[in-house]
Amino acid sequence: MAKKKCPECEECLPAWLAAFGDLMSLLLCFFVLLLSMSSMDAKKVSEAIGSLSGAMSVLEGGTKTEISSQRMQESTPIDSQDETSDTVNRVKQAAGDANEMMQKSDSPSITVEEAQEGFVIALPAELLFKPDSATIENQDALLFLKRIALIIEELPKEMQVSVQGYTDTINPSTNSIYKDNWELSTARAISVLHELILDNVDPARMSAAGYAQYHPVATNVTKSGREKNRRVELHFYGTKKDKKATAKSILDKVAVK
Repeated sequence: MAKKKCPECEECLPAWLAAFGDLMSLLLCFFVLLLSMSSMDAKKVSEAIGSLSGAMSVLEGGTKTEISSQRMQESTPIDSQDETSDTVNRVKQAAGDANEMMQKSDSPSITVEEAQEGFVIALPAELLFKPDSATIENQDALLFLKRIALIIEELPKEMQVSVQGYTDTINPSTNSIYKDNWELSTARAISVLHELILDNVDPARMSAAGYAQYHPVATNVTKSGREKNRRVELHFYGTKKDKKATAKSILDKVAVK
C-alpha cells in the first residue's frame, strides 16, 4: 500500500523574528512604565523649547519664552550659606586641633556653635589667662588666635567680630589690678581683640565688651560650672544695611508722637 504524501506546510516566519518581536514589546512596556512614573513640568518644557527655537532656530514655530525672574532666583545657588558652612567647618577643625594640644583633664574645651546670623567661638579662660589676669601667656592659644585671624581675613568684609568677656560670680582677689568682674571681663575681651589686631585683622571689623558674671552658661555653685562661665566668646555676624533705616523710622515715629 502506497504511503500518503505529507502535505506541504505553509512557510512560517523565522524563529528569531518571534523572539525579536517579544523583546521589542517588552522594551515598549518598559519605557511606557518609566514615562508613567516620571513627572514633567510643562512650563520647563515650554521654556526649553522656546530657548532652542530662539537661540539656534532648530525647532520651527517654537514658542519663545522668557525664564521668569522667580525661576532664576530659585535656580541660583546661595553661595553665602555654603561659604559660611565651609568657614564653620574650618573653625571647628582649628578648634579640634587646639583642644588636642591644650586639653587638660576635666577642663572645658574650645567650642564652635552656629548662630542665627553667623557662629560663635567660646574660649575657656583657663586656656588663655591665669587667675585674675588678662594677659594671654599660652602659646598654643596664641597660635589658635592666629589661625582664626587668617580665617577672618578670608571672610566677606561685611562679617563683623564681637569679642565678649565673661566671668563667674567670684570677684578678683585683693592682689589683682582689677577691682571687680566688670573690669576683668572687659580687659580679657580687649586682650583677645588686641591679639587679633596684631595678627592683621582689620580693627574696623571688631568690637569688645565685658559682661562680668551676668550671662552664665552653667551654674556657679559647682567648680565645673564656674569654669564654663569664665570664658571669652568671639561672635561672628553679618551687618544688615537696613538696620539704620529701621532705627531712623523708629526715631521718626517717636518724634511724631
